Amino acid sequence: MGIFDGLLGHASSASTETVQRDLAPILAPGEVVGLAFKLVRDMYVFTDKRLILIDKQGITGRKVEHHSIPYRAITQFSIETAGTFDMEAEMRIWVSGQSAPLERTLARGVDVAGIQRALAAGVLR
Repeated sequence: MGIFDGLLGHASSASTETVQRDLAPILAPGEVVGLAFKLVRDMYVFTDKRLILIDKQGITGRKVEHHSIPYRAITQFSIETAGTFDMEAEMRIWVSGQSAPLERTLARGVDVAGIQRALAAGVLR
């Protein structure tokens, strides 16, 4: 991820092996990381069981919020790919009980098809 993308709030792909190792203490037994995206300090992690939104807070980033969303709670989702003049893709996820969707911007080149597959595999079980 380039510094420009980071400053604009665009997410880029992260190593699933590294994320699997880093999140081992909070993952359920047998839970596997399928996709991960990093946004400066924050991350979006798609496992085979849930979506985990990681928000590092404060100057040092020592305070961390792990927002876990089971796929069964996701009622719908949309992925808007980057266009010719639009430099980023956008992801929207509607969660049961919330009126507004979770919205995230993804950098050009992020595996949007992989995101669609991960969400579909979890939601359409």
